[in-house]
Amino acid sequence: MKKIKILSISDHPLSPSGVGTQTRYVLEAALRTGLFEVISLGGAIKHEDYRPSKTEEFGDDWIIFPVDGYGDREAVRGMIATHRPDMLWFMTDPRFWHWLWDIDNEIRKNVPLVYYHVWDNKPYPTFNKKYYESNDKIITISQVTNDIVKNVAPDVDLNHIPHSVNTDVFKRYSEQEILNFKKNSVKPRDMDKFVFFWNNRNARRKQSGSLVYWFKDFLDIVGHDKAMLIMHTDGRDPNGQDLFAIMNELGLEEGQLLLSERKYPQEVLAMMYNMADCTINISDAEGFGLATLESLACETPIIVNMTGGLQEQVTDGEKMFGIGLEPTSKAIIGSQDVPFIYEDRLSKEVVVDALLKMYNMGKDARMSLGKDGRGHVMKNYNFEDFNKKWIDELLQVHEKYGSWTNRKNYKSWKIQEI
Repeated sequence: MKKIKILSISDHPLSPSGVGTQTRYVLEAALRTGLFEVISLGGAIKHEDYRPSKTEEFGDDWIIFPVDGYGDREAVRGMIATHRPDMLWFMTDPRFWHWLWDIDNEIRKNVPLVYYHVWDNKPYPTFNKKYYESNDKIITISQVTNDIVKNVAPDVDLNHIPHSVNTDVFKRYSEQEILNFKKNSVKPRDMDKFVFFWNNRNARRKQSGSLVYWFKDFLDIVGHDKAMLIMHTDGRDPNGQDLFAIMNELGLEEGQLLLSERKYPQEVLAMMYNMADCTINISDAEGFGLATLESLACETPIIVNMTGGLQEQVTDGEKMFGIGLEPTSKAIIGSQDVPFIYEDRLSKEVVVDALLKMYNMGKDARMSLGKDGRGHVMKNYNFEDFNKKWIDELLQVHEKYGSWTNRKNYKSWKIQEI
């Protein structure tokens, strides 16, 4: 039987980014059915080698071509002409795909477009309507994004599949395993400290510098020998702040703040969440926020800004799985590509109070939040449902829209009364 061929474009699917990780999960779920094969354009990282690669598990069924950025029109045209895929699947912020939608008629006459979409916040981005309508299928990662697409482009074929994590890896480990990992990760003087963990890109919207300044204010209250903040990020990311300079300026070089800059496999990251007492994300805009979901899967509670996909992680509407912080202010910020969008900003007082509340909560209360949080993940974000939903969607797209000789339900023109 001829396999259904997917052309994917995203972050490199073997990279540790959130987009890369979710892409890999989707494609591996499809490949393991034996019904699909995949050609991937893997971008968003600096490549040392541009030769195509294969994975040991899937061999010729999955070929990854490294590209700069996310590729370009000619790369896509070449892939479609050479490999004749049955659908084109792509993911991440719409700002990166205007060039692709500019040639949607050229692509869609033969191949349906399937877009895994993220958008962080309201007001409804009416400027995205033409882009949304350039796809055959949109899958959204959060309830916020789903509501946005439904209102901006109500005629688009739409479904919602939230991100997921591998709960066989991201889980609670034994106290002895956690203790051994901590001994190998921090200095003896820091073993008894309360550990806050932050795992994000050091970028402007992540509010990394604000967090460091406010964490210092928290330490001034509880004592600089009582807690530490581990930030798993690039301390000098060109898209963010020089965290080493801030650390030096604030005198946080005696174990109060640790910067973890190495790329680690998921198993090590899982142990870092286990070692932590709490994971933090105070971004002013966050489509989903995969790190906090990974933390909850490891039974470690979270402190988050109630923005984007973070708000549906910290609560199911009844229980809380950490501390959710309502934005102190909502500022309309825009650019040439995004004329208007809210940035949900927090104040120092709100964040410091949350740190104090989590610190003073007591271990049993934190563990109870964490256990409930894993239950929330297993019920609403589990890996099995994620894989099944994606396989069903990809099969339905192939059946409903076809490709090449049996392309269906697409017209390159429309009749409009003027």
